[in-house]
Amino acid sequence: MVTEKDVEHIGELADIGIDTAELATFTGQFNAIVEYFDVLDRVHGEGTVARDLYNIFREDIVESSLSQEEATRNAGAQEDGFIKAPRVM
Repeated sequence: MVTEKDVEHIGELADIGIDTAELATFTGQFNAIVEYFDVLDRVHGEGTVARDLYNIFREDIVESSLSQEEATRNAGAQEDGFIKAPRVM
């Protein structure tokens, strides 16, 4: 069972402000979600699920790649052969 203290902690982790007036509502909603997972845990499926088969262990195929000049040809700005992006911070 999720408590109001748990909801406050989750709100802090998610960096969202949860008003004390909303706390009871969110606590009820969290508990309803947890109850749905309890229901799903009790469901027993029958048979097997049909899935397409994929070979995830295939051998890698070595192919030629773009040259550095081709890769940077359409870049707005370049520096020392690399794509230069605007400063974020």
